[in-house]
Amino acid sequence: MEPVVRLIPLGGLGEIGLNMMLVESGDDLIAIDCGLMFPDDELPGIDHVIPDFTYALERRTGFRAVVLTHGHEDHIGALPYLLRELPVPVYGTPLTLALVAERLREHGLLETADLRSMRPRDRIQAGVFGIEPIRVTHSIADGIGLAIDTPAGTIVHTGDFKLDPSPLDGEAPDYRRFAELGERGVTVLCSDSTNVDRPGHTRSEVEVGQALGGRFDVATGRIIVATFASHIHRIQQVLTLAARTDRRVALLGMSMQKNVTIAADLGYLQVPPSIVVPLEELASLPARQQVILSTGSQGEPHSALALMAAGEHKYVKVERGDLVIISARVIPGHERTIGRVVNALYRLGAEVLYEDNAFVHVSGHASQDDLKLMMSLTRPRYFVPVHGEYRHLLGHARLAESVGIAPERVFLMEDGMGLELSTSDARVVGGFPAGRVLVDGKSVGDIGAVVLRDRQLLAEDGLIAVSVAFDKSGVVVAGPEIASRGFVYVKENELLMEELKKAVLAALAERDSDAPFDRELVGATVRSAVRHFVNQRFRRKPVVLPIVLEV
Repeated sequence: MEPVVRLIPLGGLGEIGLNMMLVESGDDLIAIDCGLMFPDDELPGIDHVIPDFTYALERRTGFRAVVLTHGHEDHIGALPYLLRELPVPVYGTPLTLALVAERLREHGLLETADLRSMRPRDRIQAGVFGIEPIRVTHSIADGIGLAIDTPAGTIVHTGDFKLDPSPLDGEAPDYRRFAELGERGVTVLCSDSTNVDRPGHTRSEVEVGQALGGRFDVATGRIIVATFASHIHRIQQVLTLAARTDRRVALLGMSMQKNVTIAADLGYLQVPPSIVVPLEELASLPARQQVILSTGSQGEPHSALALMAAGEHKYVKVERGDLVIISARVIPGHERTIGRVVNALYRLGAEVLYEDNAFVHVSGHASQDDLKLMMSLTRPRYFVPVHGEYRHLLGHARLAESVGIAPERVFLMEDGMGLELSTSDARVVGGFPAGRVLVDGKSVGDIGAVVLRDRQLLAEDGLIAVSVAFDKSGVVVAGPEIASRGFVYVKENELLMEELKKAVLAALAERDSDAPFDRELVGATVRSAVRHFVNQRFRRKPVVLPIVLEV
């Protein structure tokens, strides 16, 4: 019987973020990445979303390793929740593991974690799987793809990647190794789909540095640069330009400060002498010598940039003559928040450069020509697009077919589906548990659809609480008393509240007086009466909370 290998995506196929893919053969199982996803407006109050680990935990005795491609939150952020359940070994490059260690320290898990460093072209063994990291470029340093030797052949997983021929750190993608794997034979290529709708090649990080350099040369006042705290190469460009133009740099945002320290300690960031100074010292310099490197490139509430835009930052007041550079791509769903920040900065008199009006950012993901090149280098027998919403996966599948990969060898999958491979065949199988587990504070997985629906209703239509007290015979002795939040202001609507009370009492009076007192039934009667009254009068559906007391 031929050996069988399964690829099982638990996240990242059907959404941006939440990246995690299992590779299974016999009793052995490994995971590629373990990321989270940040919530949108449809998940009120949720901190973040993690994959459903059910299937992986059911296979805990054979779970050999988690292998990380890079240090972005959508690839490492769920690790603390997995390691809390199962202390499996974690492999990653040095910078990736340093970022992981910081997350695990926050969760009190670092001392028990088994973190194992690896470098490109190293080879590690995890059960039946031989795993080789391959250098790629991305918007964070130390990114890798993976070549995984399995009983059914070699699987190449690109991770998040672009093919930058002139990266800032000189660590070019390992084109030769991908080509060697293609010569030897690649069974499956799993490739990043994020930028499949962009034609041509993704531009080099060096080009952004050149464009920013022109802005630094002509700026006459303070420069505020907002970017991702994980974008070590972009941070390097800003530090280098500041030194060249005789400016000093202050770091704003806890994650920015931590990441700069980590990257500098590991040698991934070269900080010019005396260039980084405390914010208090920077403020004493002339504006033309000041650079502030800040978090908040997505306009996140309470981020350093958002507070500056709102005029609420404790130490920094944006003024006329300031140049604000938002050096990041707007993540889908953040358009409104970043738009509000940009407008507020303009109102304060700053000049604002961002992706819509200036060349201040390049993507970390491969565009169409880069994706085609990856396919031509690896020449896979089968192709699976990964990392993207369905439209991205579909576009990548069509791109693969356009370069000659037969349609029957392209597998368009989503979370919970699986690709079952043997040495002679491949087929899609399904039914693996995969879903979104919601994290709200210390609560993991306890928030379900009913709670989310209630939160949405509370946000849209408010709440009405009705308290009624009964004696032992079921006669109303007090109330109903009505309180409202987000529906109407009770003190300004006393006549309306009186009408609502009468409607509740009328509904209660219709009960069978001979029936035994039933608190649940009374509560349902009150709820129904309030809903009917409000719907008839206002066409609204607030959450109704009956409080039934027995005295």
